[in-house]
Amino acid sequence: MFRLLLSVPVLALGVDLAIAQVPGVTVLLPPPDRAGKVPLESLLSGRHSTREFAERPLDLPTVSQLLWAVGGVNRPDGQRTVPSAGALYPLEVYLVAGDVSGLEAGVYRYDPRAHTLVRTVEGDVRARLATAAVRQRWIASVPVVLVVAAEYERTTGKYGDRGVRYAHIEVGAVAQSVYLQAGALGLGTTLVGAFDDAEVAKVLGLPSAHRPLGLLPVGSPVPR
Repeated sequence: MFRLLLSVPVLALGVDLAIAQVPGVTVLLPPPDRAGKVPLESLLSGRHSTREFAERPLDLPTVSQLLWAVGGVNRPDGQRTVPSAGALYPLEVYLVAGDVSGLEAGVYRYDPRAHTLVRTVEGDVRARLATAAVRQRWIASVPVVLVVAAEYERTTGKYGDRGVRYAHIEVGAVAQSVYLQAGALGLGTTLVGAFDDAEVAKVLGLPSAHRPLGLLPVGSPVPR
C-alpha cells in the first residue's frame, strides 16, 4: 500500500494548466535496497533488450527500486546514482504507470530528492504512448514505462551549446542503470528512441521546457 502525502496545486508542480488533468497527488515511495544480491558481472553478461513481456503487474517496491536506479540520491550531499556534468542534473524522469499494484494508473513525475512520485496526468495512457511511439503496440502491454526528458537550460546555462551533448550523454547512463537494475529484479527493458516528440509530450502533459529523449518500458519478460 502506498502513502498519499498531500494534494498539491497544479501551479506548484510547474505543470502547464492546459495539459494537467488532475491536481498533483504525492506518493511516498518505499526506500530502495542498496545491497543487491546479483553480481554486476552476471548482469552485464545477461544484458539484452526485451520487447516481449508477460502480463504481470509490478509492485511499488519494485517501481521504487527502478526509479532510484534511474537517478535517485545515493549520498548525503544529494549526489545521485548517475553522473551528471557539473552535477546540474538536466534530466527529468516520468513514470507511466499502467499495472502497478497499489498505484493508480497515470503519469507521475519522479522527485529524486524526496524519493516521491507526483501525479500529473490521471488514467492509463499506455495505448496513446504506444501510438506516439510510431505504433509500437507492445509498449501498451508493459506495466510501466520510464520516460526520460531533458530541461536543457540547466546545462546550457553553464556550458552553452555543449550542455545539450552533456544531457544526451546522461541519458545513456540512465538507460544502462535501468537495464542493470531491471536485470537484477528479473525484469526486462529496452531503450526506445523512435517516437514523435510532440505527441509524447502531449500524451504525458509535459511542461514545455521538458523535451522527451527516451522511453524505457519495463516488465516481466516472456521466458526465452
